[in-house]
Amino acid sequence: MMKKPTPLALILVTLVVGSIACSQLTPRETETSTPTAQATATSKAPGETQFPSAEIENDEGGPVVITGEVNYTNPFFTEGVAQPVVILEDQGGFVVRDRNFLIPVESQVLGQITSDFYTSPFTYSISLPQVPNGTLRDVDQDDEEDQGVMVYAPAYWTNTWGDPYLERRDQSGGGWSSAYASTKVSDDRDNYLEVYGGMYVVYAPDDQQGFPSGFGEDEKLFTEDDPIVQLPEGWTVVDLETDPFTFDRSHETEIPLLEPESLALADFSEMSYSEAFDAMLEKLSTEYAFTEYKGIDWDEKAAEFRSRFEETEQQNDPEAYMLALRDFLWSIPDAHVGMDTSGLQGQFEAETAGGVGMAVRQLDDGRVIVNYVPEGGPAEEAGIRFGAEILEIDGKPMGEAISENVPWSSPFSNEEAKRLQQLRYVLRFTLDRESVEVVYKNPGGAQKTAQIPVVEERDSFSFSSFFAGVTGLELPVEYEILDNGYGYVAIYSFFDNDVLTIQLWERLLQTLNSEGVPGLIIDLRHNGGGSGFLADQMAAYFFDEELELGNTGYYDDSTGDFFFDTGDVSQFFPPREELRYDGRVVLLVGPACASACEFFAYDMTLQDRATVVGQYPTAGAGGSVEDFVMPEGISVRMTIGRAVDSEGDIHVEGTGVVPYVRVPVTEETITAEFRDGADTVLQAAFETLDKPVGAGVVPENPPTLTTDFDLVEALQGGAESLEDLATESYDELSQAGETYLYTVQIGRSREILWLNGWCAKDQAAFDDNWSKIQLEFALNGEVIPLDQMGVLEGDFNGPCRFYFGMLDEWSAGEHVLTVEVIFTKALDDGFADYPAGTHVYEYHVFVAR
Repeated sequence: MMKKPTPLALILVTLVVGSIACSQLTPRETETSTPTAQATATSKAPGETQFPSAEIENDEGGPVVITGEVNYTNPFFTEGVAQPVVILEDQGGFVVRDRNFLIPVESQVLGQITSDFYTSPFTYSISLPQVPNGTLRDVDQDDEEDQGVMVYAPAYWTNTWGDPYLERRDQSGGGWSSAYASTKVSDDRDNYLEVYGGMYVVYAPDDQQGFPSGFGEDEKLFTEDDPIVQLPEGWTVVDLETDPFTFDRSHETEIPLLEPESLALADFSEMSYSEAFDAMLEKLSTEYAFTEYKGIDWDEKAAEFRSRFEETEQQNDPEAYMLALRDFLWSIPDAHVGMDTSGLQGQFEAETAGGVGMAVRQLDDGRVIVNYVPEGGPAEEAGIRFGAEILEIDGKPMGEAISENVPWSSPFSNEEAKRLQQLRYVLRFTLDRESVEVVYKNPGGAQKTAQIPVVEERDSFSFSSFFAGVTGLELPVEYEILDNGYGYVAIYSFFDNDVLTIQLWERLLQTLNSEGVPGLIIDLRHNGGGSGFLADQMAAYFFDEELELGNTGYYDDSTGDFFFDTGDVSQFFPPREELRYDGRVVLLVGPACASACEFFAYDMTLQDRATVVGQYPTAGAGGSVEDFVMPEGISVRMTIGRAVDSEGDIHVEGTGVVPYVRVPVTEETITAEFRDGADTVLQAAFETLDKPVGAGVVPENPPTLTTDFDLVEALQGGAESLEDLATESYDELSQAGETYLYTVQIGRSREILWLNGWCAKDQAAFDDNWSKIQLEFALNGEVIPLDQMGVLEGDFNGPCRFYFGMLDEWSAGEHVLTVEVIFTKALDDGFADYPAGTHVYEYHVFVAR
């Protein structure tokens, strides 16, 4: 406004005072419910039977101890697991198909793992309590309210959070086990998560409870068509594999925990090379997650590669076979796709053993310059200096030579990661190569040509690694409080000891909160991924509410299509309040951040929680994977899970997480980082934390300006102005020669009022004043003609005129709005005198997204 302290308040007092309404609050009626376990039972006389009695085998009074074996083939089964547990799992959720059912702590009967968990198979033992405290479910389908039974399944779990019992996060949000339990659970779309076999352990509190003896015509359990039998009091083991079910009451019972077919390791190792290729191609063409998204034609790939597998089979040449397999997998543009190349280690070492004593990096302007040239190396002795531009290599333009290079780190999901690795490998040679011709130009020098000898050296190769500087001895989470007061944490893995990872993570959060740290930098630049669920839940420590993150679809062989189950939506489960952090957060990313690391980074962009800083996007590996075995015992990995965001869009695969603040790759940043030892990305993070989010970022578009609305109605409806949202306020306005700066930070686009005006004591003063006032509105440097602004004129405790507009659809970045007010002559509004002169209202609106 042009005058008076807190000018908008003067308007609001006049316009809104009559519109304040009172509402009477009435107490809510409280619903009470009786827990299932306390349901009132229908009374029956002792010995009375409503259903035929179950035929019991080995009636020794019921099981006391359950033992069993857990056989696993999935290579990810033990990864990151620190506290494996076997429990008697309450199946109360499955009985009523409640996917959010949380296994109550009081019902969890903990067992013991009795052999080496990390060697398959391992064994377990569970001692049954005489009277358990599980969820009672009435399953006899007689439409009468009975006390019911407790249904259990021995199941494997891993405990990451809290005490020895499984909390909500340990249970992945709730439900029932679909893997490594005593039950067989379907993953077909039309029968998803239905139990179709295996074994249950059931407790009946008395001898009056019914239980199914078969699946019924619908082939589903605990439905109306189940045939029912009467159970004896106590524990009974139910074998669901027989028809009718077998009921066993032996004191000691062996129950295996089952690895589902969908998780078992597919094994083509006993096939011939060509047969295994066909089996692999069939698997990829149906189960690979991004066939259409990447435009892959599997028939074309069969035509291109099958003959090579046939030739290696005829020649019985394992190395040629491994090379054919490698090249086939390299042709799939997906960073998750790959194979165990240990059998080709000798060839890899031979092809990369030679170097010329330099490494290169491509600048944003396309030039390729030297960013590493050790003293005394071949390149340095040939006259090449740090910062030299490399123009040609062996007669080829450098750009062409880079593009033709096929790195051993193939394949890639995005082009930027691929280009960086091509830059790394383009200067690797075999040692039978004597020299390389290089055309170069040193900084400030003329173009020259040098014949540089190839020597055995790996320093330049190691220098350009995505994981340069990482020793492998790092803890999964390492943190410190920096001298500038900000927190810094590097997350090296989501695949390490999960309990240790969470313990370190929570200690970090406790330190940040206890020390009042205002900002945190999370460094993800050397994180190759791991557990997506662990990554999601670690991100949840920065949020106050549960959020839907997205979903993952898998191939369903019953329909021949990918299936996204709405009950499998990924969610945040925020920890207790004292472990949550609400300070500013900046993420550092790069091409080594892959898979689960990328999902953590994506999660942190929700609600604009963090600002992503980096020179390059993440790897773009946006799916979940499965391994299978090919001949020669070679393990191959493919992407089977199609990850999408909460809107159903593919959001990580291919693109990765792109930095919001992109640190330029220029001669200056290359020199600072690789010659002077500065961390330019970290420095950009400091600058980001020191400034409002969006500062310095040029918006793609200005906000929309709408003037066709009722200003009084908008204010009465709670519309907020730029001044309302600004961090600054001024006691005195309208001083000639002054510029009044306002800082407005908004997380995302929203409607904001932009207005300015003038009031006077009476009409004569008002008319005189406006004859001496000139106004100019400007939005991101572009003047908005006054006749394009809305106008409100009326008597608000004196005549007033306001020019206004509603701003919306803000693009990310820093928007600058100004209102220049010129008093061409001194004026008197009836309350005070104002000298002639110009004063400016300048608004900097910082938009995160």
